[in-house]
Amino acid sequence: MSQTGRQSINTSNVLCVIMGGGQGSRLFPLTKDRAKPAVPLAGKYRIVDVPISNCINSGFRRIYILTQFNSTSLHRHISQSYKFDQFTGGFVEILAAQQTLTDASWYEGTADAVRKNLINFLNHDFEYLIILSGDQLYRMDFRAIVAQHAEIGADVTIATIPVGRNEAQSLGIMQVNAERRITHFVEKPKEPAVLDSLRLPQDWYGKLEIQGDRDLFLASMGIYVFSRDVVRALLDNTLTDFGKHIIPQAIQTHRVCSHVYQGYWEDIGTIRSFFEANLDLVSELPRFNFFDMSAPIFSRPRFLPSSKINGAQIDHALVSDGCIINHAKISNSIIGLRMIVGEGAQIHRVVSLGCDYFESNESIAYHERANKPRIGIGAGCRIENAIIDKNARVGNNVVMSPVGKPENLDHPLYFIRDGVIIIPKNAMIPHGTVI
Repeated sequence: MSQTGRQSINTSNVLCVIMGGGQGSRLFPLTKDRAKPAVPLAGKYRIVDVPISNCINSGFRRIYILTQFNSTSLHRHISQSYKFDQFTGGFVEILAAQQTLTDASWYEGTADAVRKNLINFLNHDFEYLIILSGDQLYRMDFRAIVAQHAEIGADVTIATIPVGRNEAQSLGIMQVNAERRITHFVEKPKEPAVLDSLRLPQDWYGKLEIQGDRDLFLASMGIYVFSRDVVRALLDNTLTDFGKHIIPQAIQTHRVCSHVYQGYWEDIGTIRSFFEANLDLVSELPRFNFFDMSAPIFSRPRFLPSSKINGAQIDHALVSDGCIINHAKISNSIIGLRMIVGEGAQIHRVVSLGCDYFESNESIAYHERANKPRIGIGAGCRIENAIIDKNARVGNNVVMSPVGKPENLDHPLYFIRDGVIIIPKNAMIPHGTVI
């Protein structure tokens, strides 16, 4: 008999929960009209496809996504992408924040979100609960962390990654003992003496299969494994956040251990990190490999035509399905789904998120009569260091560069964040505009 008295068709003893994030202010304006996990990635995916695919590739097919801000497009993407047949027992389901007769508040933090949905989770038969972030790019087999969790008898296991001294100052750093048990946690340590006290002993490098001899620190990846009864006990309070409250307290009262991961991992929750992570994908040997079919990244099947290239010069770029590129020059850029690029355009270090639809001839003619651009990037444009969100209309002969401009700026036509120009979703940039 299962712990819940229920039988489960799913043979896995793991339930996965993906945190949909809050308002996503660090990714604004990409999160102006959508939840953070729904932000397009690498031309044809959404950020949420990464943790979901990691779960599926690990054999864990019971997946909840917790969200409360701008969740419409995320709901649509999930419903159109992840459908399991009735014999597998799997699901990918969104649990949006809701008011009830006993609680009228929204999610107040990661721990609060899990607490408010614990009744839904406990209806399932599982031994281990995995909590995942919805704004990270990595490929990880979660079976390894669950196996270690069970083998050493941990109450909580935190995935950690070795980082250098500079990176450590912006992450949560763990201090562990020889048994991998976490003894101390400091959020974003800045003081040199504090950092030195958290440094990973170099005589452990061999045991952890770490190469080199530079100073390293174990940073939290925001990935947690809880035993079933432990998560109930740790959430029997009003604390709101795992990283700030629950985990530091649990280190003092429970067996909290570290699982060291050494592959590629990037937090893409800011405009600069999102921009650079996308551009890295166009390099000849990207740090994250979407071409690895041993653990593919799944997404919505769209059945679009192949992209059409009319004599363009393309150097280190990703061109998604359904695009038409007319004698343009494209370098170190991503061209998203259904994108139209006009003749003579010069695009360098641009992340285009694509379009949701092909514009009709009637719509194109209507906009031309009003001297307004069609959807896509117009002829003769020169664009560099920019993100162009979905369905944007960039007119002919538009010049766009952040050089000489503030790091952050709000303009009626565009935004600048972290030195990157962002053309928001459905924006219209008139012909001849110079940004």
